[in-house]
Amino acid sequence: MTELIERINNQSIKPIIHYDRIDYPFHSNTALASIERKKEMMFCSTLPSTPSHHHQKVLDPPPSTVNATNFNTVLELKQVHAFLVKTQSHHSLPLTRVALICALTNHFSYAHKILRLSPNSQELVPWNFCLKHFAEGESPHDAITLFRRLRQMGTPIPDHFTCSFVLKACTRVSDIQTGRIIHGFVVKLGLTANLVLQNMIVHLYAVCGEMSDARLVFDKMPQRDVVTWNIMISQLVKAGDFRGAYGLFCLMPERNVKTWTSMISGFVRCGKSEEAVGLFLEMERERLRPNEVTVVAVLAACADLGDLELGRSVHQFADRSGFHGNVHVCNTLIDMYVKCGCLEEGYRVFEAMRDRRTVVSWSSMIAGFAMHGYGEKALELYDEMIESSVEPNHVTFIGLLHSCSHMGLVEKGREFFATMTRAYGIVPRIEHYGCLVDLLSRAGLLKEAHEVIINMPISPNGVIWGALLGGCRLHKNIELAEEAMKHISELDPLNDGYYIVLSNAYAEVGKWEEVTKIRKLMKNRGVKKTPGCSSITIDGTVHEFVAGDESHPECDEVFEMWEKLLVKMKEKGYVPNTSVVLLDVEDKEKEKFLFRHSEKLALVYGLMNTKPGMPIRIIKNLRMCEDCHAAFKILSAIEKKEIVVRDRSRFHCFKNGDCTCKDYW
Repeated sequence: MTELIERINNQSIKPIIHYDRIDYPFHSNTALASIERKKEMMFCSTLPSTPSHHHQKVLDPPPSTVNATNFNTVLELKQVHAFLVKTQSHHSLPLTRVALICALTNHFSYAHKILRLSPNSQELVPWNFCLKHFAEGESPHDAITLFRRLRQMGTPIPDHFTCSFVLKACTRVSDIQTGRIIHGFVVKLGLTANLVLQNMIVHLYAVCGEMSDARLVFDKMPQRDVVTWNIMISQLVKAGDFRGAYGLFCLMPERNVKTWTSMISGFVRCGKSEEAVGLFLEMERERLRPNEVTVVAVLAACADLGDLELGRSVHQFADRSGFHGNVHVCNTLIDMYVKCGCLEEGYRVFEAMRDRRTVVSWSSMIAGFAMHGYGEKALELYDEMIESSVEPNHVTFIGLLHSCSHMGLVEKGREFFATMTRAYGIVPRIEHYGCLVDLLSRAGLLKEAHEVIINMPISPNGVIWGALLGGCRLHKNIELAEEAMKHISELDPLNDGYYIVLSNAYAEVGKWEEVTKIRKLMKNRGVKKTPGCSSITIDGTVHEFVAGDESHPECDEVFEMWEKLLVKMKEKGYVPNTSVVLLDVEDKEKEKFLFRHSEKLALVYGLMNTKPGMPIRIIKNLRMCEDCHAAFKILSAIEKKEIVVRDRSRFHCFKNGDCTCKDYW
């Protein structure tokens, strides 16, 4: 027993009360004298002789903590408690220590008994200690239960510390009912001017989805700090109310890095990457230094936009700021470079990570190789991943199935689809089924692809049927294409892309009457064809070209240059593929339409404005047509240029007359 008591003695006791520490000297001179007379207790000379009614509540003491691991079982703690009671030494200090240790070791009921039956049970601080550690530990529900029992006793009366600890617990478990009770206590105790408590109340309501109540408290607050604004803005962003978040952002008198980052991240999540980049540039003008979270958000925006120049600039800033050791930053860099068409630079980041690679790192790189047409490398990287004892996740298998689809590796794709469940317990998602249907459809296994859709355990969406429709067009199965389109019309009736695919399928087999019907159907349903649009960045300026548009200030020079290139191309065997023009007109007219495709205009402009040897990078909003694909292959050889095109579904890397997609896209 003496040994157990000495273990308590050996916890360093400081004459300070602080809820972030275990130090609390709320004992009396008499109790101290009693303790000192018992040598086996040895609660030592470090205890001050402060009267129990003088409680310093928040100071800055030297660090000290109770190490609950010094006690092997709760039985030992009970023995200590029994000894204290038997020797009438159960003053508040050791009892609080035992209660707290019980709390830290999840012995809630015993800790509560000590608090309730202690001669000093009317003192609030021991209760607050336990509330704090339950609220911040693994048992926030116990903090709420303890608070309810405290209320049942009637005394002691909760203070602002009590309220803050219980609010934290309520927020963690989304207990809005108890949170409202605490809000009532705050009002009743006259603590509405307490900024910390008000911020916690706003946060509680927001986290629980009660944004109207959060806004009501926010609007009535007599004062707000940057934390208050950040809570509201970040929670509005999470709730998807970007307009409301941006409205508050504009009204905010003072913004810090967290504020800007919340808005930038929010814009990225809702697909407004251009706005996100604009905010980031504005943040730079405010001379605020981005943190790692900001960098990750901006890199994600660059990846979405294909803004390689800004992405590289952010990468340089991250290196200067020492963020290159941050795994999240590195993973986002890989994703950015891959989606901007710089596979080699993405791989360099991946290589530099070495032992810090996560499943996200591997999956991003595998997906990158797949998108760029290097399926073999993607599969090799997967083998390396397994050898490195990194377990794949559902994203990994999307990349692998995507690789198999674009390489035509049907058996390998089937194997991966089975392995993900059999070996790793990953339940296939809609994306995996989409890849499998695409794989089978591209390979001409349309019946099997159809059976996969019919037997899926989850309802197929328009994308799944669209994959089958694309395969039907490729292999000229009009009957099955029409069936797929019936389902698409119900699931995604306003998506113009599917109507165009079916129209193409009809045109390729000469069914022009059906092409006309599709156009009328689109008009009746209010479906408008999305115009082809391609962009290219030259010296930091983005130039956009729309199919058939002549609004670019240098369009005359572009058309003149195209005519010169066309002569060279025809000398190398280029023949315009007029079958991709879905108009029942003469071939000469079809050629004119072909020559005004947006990616051709962007390419010519790039050839006019880039130095020899410099790659040309183009982003297109739609699938690249067969004629443009053939033209780009020939031009890459004639002009000795590497041309990278990111279209709606993948990357095409043209070099020396070849494309990494191997004409399979």
